[in-house]
Amino acid sequence: MSKVDDKTFIRTWQELGSALAVAKKLQLNLRGTHARRRAIEMRYKITLKSTDKDGKNYHSVGGAYQSQLNLGIRNGTVLVFSDAHFWPGIRTTAFRGLLWAIKELKPVAVINNGDAFDGASISRHPRIMWQQLPSVIDELRACQDALKEIEQAVKPNCKLIWPLGNHDARFESRLSNGSPEFERVAGFRLKDHFAKWQPVWSVWLNDHVVVKHRLKGGIHATHNNTLWSGKTIVTGHLHSLKVTPFSDYAGTRFGVDTGTLADPQGPQFRDYTEENPVNWRSGFAVLTFVDGKLLWPEIAHRFVDDVIEFRGNLIKV
Repeated sequence: MSKVDDKTFIRTWQELGSALAVAKKLQLNLRGTHARRRAIEMRYKITLKSTDKDGKNYHSVGGAYQSQLNLGIRNGTVLVFSDAHFWPGIRTTAFRGLLWAIKELKPVAVINNGDAFDGASISRHPRIMWQQLPSVIDELRACQDALKEIEQAVKPNCKLIWPLGNHDARFESRLSNGSPEFERVAGFRLKDHFAKWQPVWSVWLNDHVVVKHRLKGGIHATHNNTLWSGKTIVTGHLHSLKVTPFSDYAGTRFGVDTGTLADPQGPQFRDYTEENPVNWRSGFAVLTFVDGKLLWPEIAHRFVDDVIEFRGNLIKV
């Protein structure tokens, strides 16, 4: 952990305006300096401006995606899916179930809660033996095809929001680190390829419910997420698909994991899990609001191939 406190970091950044200069003065590594800057900006809701060699000021990379979006929902249904890891030619039961739910429940918002794009060929992890992976363009097209089906299924006024996931970030991180000269060129941002989806770091459905890709990790993540955030918090990332209630003097709130829209035994995961059993489940979450209050969150779960389980019913999709 850095021995440099936030106040010192902020003062140094405001003085020097350069990650390289700040890292050198505070004796930090460059990658850690960028990460610390983003974390401080989000924590204190400030912008630490960067000055290039020509003296021009630019907003920080950490502000590349809107840090927080508040929808102010009082009534209606919100569908939240995550970790679709869309690959060419794969259309899972959970995905078809999501399309069914959109048509049946007519949501006011659909949240793609991170990792729709897998980025298999640009992972920091080395290739496993002679593993065959889809190209970036093939993955982008698979995402576009799947998300277009969602776009066509929703009502015209339904909001489409995409909190960024760690796999999604592979696209821009690879480009910004490997080809920084192309910054702000069209097509080098993930959002350039998905015009109808609003990219954010987190979306607040109202003042009590926040949706973001990840917070805490481990098997107790849903409990710890709501404990530490003080809110009902809906996350993905861990593929666990579950609802954990938490009650204190303030009342009852929930930690929700939206599972994975992919098949847990699908080719996206098969090699690195070595086909071992995984404590993952395929499905998505359904959030219903009445007068600004969230009802008990519901789960739609892949029961068997071509069938989802929802509200005690088996639905063929």
